[in-house]
Amino acid sequence: MEKSYVSMFLLLIVISCALAKDAGKKDSKDTTAKPKLPQTLSRGWGDQLIWTQTYEEALFRSKHSQKPLMIIHHLEDCPHSQALKKVFAEHKEIQKLGEKFILLNLVYETTDKNLAPDGQYVPRVLFVDPSLTVRADITGRYSNRLYAYEPSDISLLYSNMQKALKLLKTEL
Repeated sequence: MEKSYVSMFLLLIVISCALAKDAGKKDSKDTTAKPKLPQTLSRGWGDQLIWTQTYEEALFRSKHSQKPLMIIHHLEDCPHSQALKKVFAEHKEIQKLGEKFILLNLVYETTDKNLAPDGQYVPRVLFVDPSLTVRADITGRYSNRLYAYEPSDISLLYSNMQKALKLLKTEL
């Protein structure tokens, strides 16, 4: 009986040593890979811009600063969202114009049904003026997804951002 306990004990030691060696090899591979940076509120949409954390905070800041709110609905694992994010982050004029907005990017839906006037899809970009009214008149080029933008629509998104600012000035 004692021999079987000793045999089991030795077997456990051998297995744990083998597993420890494999874990050590995996760790050494991970250290050569690029370290993953902590995620910021921008989520890659423009790290130099100031992003709000929640929808409620964004509404508050928009109303008190009298700046329009730009909301980007996206998903981290959506290829369309990733493609738009890349073009958005690299577009210097959009990044500069973004400083005139309260910015929020959401990877989840809010309880406010006004932010999904034609359904819940991603990527979706909506503008809200400081009176907290969703600008349903500022749309993309698709009739079945009014607030959707693709990477090829980046110039339209830029002009819609300008439109949101111009209309804001004439209305106030």
